[in-house]
Amino acid sequence: MNYRRLFITVLRVAIGWHFLYEGLAKILEGNWTSSGYLLNTSGFFSGFYHAMASSPALLKVIDILNMYGLLFIGLALFIGVFIRYASIAGAALLTLYYFAYPPFGTSLMNITEGHLFIVDKIFVETMALLFLVFYKEKGFSFDALWELFRNKKQESISETDEKQPSTRREALKNLATLPVLGVLGWGAFRSHSKYDVDVTSGATIQVKQLALNELKGELPKGKIGKHEISRLIMGGNLIGGWAHARDLIYVPSLFKAYNTEKKVYETLMLAEKAGINTINIGFPSNPLIAKYKKITGSKIKVISQIAPNMEKNDYYEDINKAIDYGVDIVQIQGNWCDWLVRDKKIEVIGKMMDNIRGQGYTAGLAAHSVEALIACEEQGIIPDYYMKTMHHDQYWSAHPRENRFAFEVDGKEYLDHNRFHNNMFCLFPEKTVDFVKRATVPVMGFKVLAAGALEPKDGFKWAYENGADFICVGMFDFQIVDDVNIAMDILKDLKRERKWFG
Repeated sequence: MNYRRLFITVLRVAIGWHFLYEGLAKILEGNWTSSGYLLNTSGFFSGFYHAMASSPALLKVIDILNMYGLLFIGLALFIGVFIRYASIAGAALLTLYYFAYPPFGTSLMNITEGHLFIVDKIFVETMALLFLVFYKEKGFSFDALWELFRNKKQESISETDEKQPSTRREALKNLATLPVLGVLGWGAFRSHSKYDVDVTSGATIQVKQLALNELKGELPKGKIGKHEISRLIMGGNLIGGWAHARDLIYVPSLFKAYNTEKKVYETLMLAEKAGINTINIGFPSNPLIAKYKKITGSKIKVISQIAPNMEKNDYYEDINKAIDYGVDIVQIQGNWCDWLVRDKKIEVIGKMMDNIRGQGYTAGLAAHSVEALIACEEQGIIPDYYMKTMHHDQYWSAHPRENRFAFEVDGKEYLDHNRFHNNMFCLFPEKTVDFVKRATVPVMGFKVLAAGALEPKDGFKWAYENGADFICVGMFDFQIVDDVNIAMDILKDLKRERKWFG
């Protein structure tokens, strides 16, 4: 047996089936488009791919060429017809895929099989196709069958009679890929019939996500200190896994499983392209965001929440570490502001604020309980901006007003349905609005959706109308463009009493 020829056949057929299956999966999807793939590219050729997706007419042509190119290249490689030309076309198509998300530079985080560098599966498959282009042996194929019969016609009648059995065997060998195609095709058809959609190809995985070309304009910005900040800011809880999911105990794990390091990077890149230039993160997320900025060269502004180390009486440890991570703004974490005021240790807040400013950084002060900010105000502790939970209480899981108590957020979670159970973050909305109206520094509203209890159109509008200069919102990647559009629509027609700060 000619093992070399058999190996080449298996290699060619395997690559051919990969192309053929991907093409069929996209065609059978019915509404598949390469728009999202092209618009989210981030390599040094990203402008070229974005231009390809910018025209609906051009995009339609690209989609057709992509789907049917994969189909016909795959079919040609599988049965072995025009092998050299199919290999060249396949290598060219894979090269376009490779440079859309190259495994180096700013696209390194887009690699799906770990942190590969230069060499990924597309690179390897391209090299295999180029090998088929230049290697003389093409395996059992229709091309070889055609060559066999062409040579047969050139032979004399006597020689043909002697070689007929050998010729028939060779012909059958060159047709051997047809039953293999039938078996694989039948298996794929049964899978598609059983599950209705292809369950293994990324071509069929679609999430409701508005494309960047559906943005309605440019997201407005304001200023906090020396920093120009988008009016809509990325929240860090979805990335960190702090879900505030009431008694749904699986949700934090679900958030973390979805937001892998790669997905976090994709989400941040999409947010930046949509006009969000700032993220507010919990302190544990600093290494991840620092890595993202280093890999991509991102200019996203980072607000890091910090807390005192009360066991060591070291109030500045987190501040110094956050600065070492390269953050832009340092903010005392909301629950710690609440606790320090509640426990009559308000002087710690003043010392931390002085330390942040003494190192030349903008200092923010957050709180869930408005009483904490009022107490700081009375002691003359005024930050460069406030960050305050801002949402109304007209939603189902809000517990009765008469059962709400100051400083209960991040406290005991009661089994009594009429008491706090991680379900409210702005306990007294009217009191918060009164405080915000008289504030003389910018105010950043957070938990404006009550951790998912309110629709964005409702929560965004309420916070902006009641004095928030900025809102901080946790967003999954598929929500970003929609949320940016909602924020722009609200800001465009907004009427509010408090003047804009920042």
